[in-house]
Amino acid sequence: MIRVTISDAHRLAKKYGYKAFMVERYLALFKDQTDQFLQGNDQEFPKAIRVNTLAIPIPEEKKRLEAKGFDLAPIDGLAYAFHVLESPLALGATTEYLLGHYMLQSPASMWAVEVLGPRGDQLVVDMCAAPGGKTTLVAQLMKNQGAIVATDISRNRIRSLRSNLSRMRVENSLVMRMDAAQLPDLGLQADAVLLDAPCTGEGLIPLDPSRKQSRTPADYTTLAQVQQKLIVAGAKLLRKGGVLVYSTCSFAPEENEEIIDFALQECSLRIISTNLPFGDSGLTTFFGREVDASLRLARRFYPYKHGMEGFFICKMEKQAA
Repeated sequence: MIRVTISDAHRLAKKYGYKAFMVERYLALFKDQTDQFLQGNDQEFPKAIRVNTLAIPIPEEKKRLEAKGFDLAPIDGLAYAFHVLESPLALGATTEYLLGHYMLQSPASMWAVEVLGPRGDQLVVDMCAAPGGKTTLVAQLMKNQGAIVATDISRNRIRSLRSNLSRMRVENSLVMRMDAAQLPDLGLQADAVLLDAPCTGEGLIPLDPSRKQSRTPADYTTLAQVQQKLIVAGAKLLRKGGVLVYSTCSFAPEENEEIIDFALQECSLRIISTNLPFGDSGLTTFFGREVDASLRLARRFYPYKHGMEGFFICKMEKQAA
């Protein structure tokens, strides 16, 4: 493989349609794999659906969709999920969709909930819940038992959240429109917290190529400030021994490893294994700095390696203060 150097940043940026500063960052992170990484971001992935077992058994839904001409391929490790290789109808316009039989959802998003591992005897908080893909999967894994507190700050997005919770037959959720950073004021003692944090969304470039040009260097700093506030709030929500899963659809260490490293110093949290059988380890060195060595237990997904959009997942446990 030909080694790619920093001097190639402008050439690669022009070739793949990125802002040059982004490619410079990727060269620093991925070095001689940068060309492969950029090529991977240009590939298209088949859409994925998750069968809603709160509404219908998996085999029955698969049979119904295949009878209509859908070509479904199972997704390894996710018994309820399928890639849609061919669909004669728009996935959001079928009778089955309207009945809440399935949710359009990316595999990476599903894996974040699997790592959380919610149970029906728990209180679970979904801090940035809209439009509800993860929240409805949390309810599905809890079998509509226990309780979910789902929040979002956006008035428009909260409408989508409520709509999807209703369509997917979720009965164990309480929805609140609020700044999730203020959740500790409610005095909750959660067993599990899911924080899919607002981020630059670089990992979604395969789905939305406009993201190659839509960000500035200042965005990483601005969003990191938000992410820090949210993860501190998430840690405060947890009872001792409770679990927090932090995820983003970003490649940026400033939004991932740096946020976790900050949380390890400021909150009573320790990183534990995701137990995922795939994914790259979290970074422990980047851009000339080092972070806590336990970040190797986090997981990164790359389009060119893992066949899905870019994603970061880290699982943490609350310790005694």
